[in-house]
Amino acid sequence: MAEYGEWNRKGATLKWLLLVPCLLLSGVSLGQVSEENAGVRIEPQPNQAVKPESSPDLAEAAADIVKRTNDFRRDQDRETLDVNPKLEETARYFADFMARTDRYGHRADGKSPAERASHHGYDFCMISENIAYQFSSAGFATEELVKTTVEGWKQSPGHRKNMLDPAVTEIGVALAYGEQSGNYYAVQMFGRPQSMTIEFKVANNADVTVDYRIGDQTFPLPPRAIRTHRQCLASELSFQWPGGQGSKTVQPNDGNRYSIERDDAGQLRLDAG
Repeated sequence: MAEYGEWNRKGATLKWLLLVPCLLLSGVSLGQVSEENAGVRIEPQPNQAVKPESSPDLAEAAADIVKRTNDFRRDQDRETLDVNPKLEETARYFADFMARTDRYGHRADGKSPAERASHHGYDFCMISENIAYQFSSAGFATEELVKTTVEGWKQSPGHRKNMLDPAVTEIGVALAYGEQSGNYYAVQMFGRPQSMTIEFKVANNADVTVDYRIGDQTFPLPPRAIRTHRQCLASELSFQWPGGQGSKTVQPNDGNRYSIERDDAGQLRLDAG
């Protein structure tokens, strides 16, 4: 018997400043959160489960899950992930909690994966989590436990998406055994650290309001205004010049400043620095 669950969170923030005396607007937050609590509460059995003779090495299993996940990513032309000790600590805490209480779900302890990662000191701009539990009266060999867990995640669209997300860079995995239920609980966490957030500015030095797009959101920028964006992931920046004067698309990098100017012929242009 096996059960799987996945959770992910991605976010972005921005702030902007109008170059007009005594007017400052900052700290506007943007973000998108999606989560799926694909899990059930497993009631503890009245009598303690008898641990089967075939008991996997859980530390070895966790390391093998990391390896197989990276092999899977490599096969799908994704970058491999580095093990982060704080993500590993977070995964270990939650696997132990579910094993001790036999409560299953991404909020089994009353916190979200993002809150658990923050509590254990992981400063992220992106976080996601896969969980699973398995039971077999015959027990599991280490390789069997790893294989069934990883294959179960790979065959589920949401878990597979988390495993292959090109944006994440780090991983932490842990497993634990529930003495009461006999279930093995697995937690796989993915992250992208806050240090990888990029920041760039857009300045409008022209005399008209200019619209630009980042992803699926449009931002109007008035004359004599500067807006600062901070993004976990860099999305294309597309400018639409007013009056049908054309458009311009760029890929922002950390520290870029884009200035909208009007040239000698009266046409709008974008200067990048």
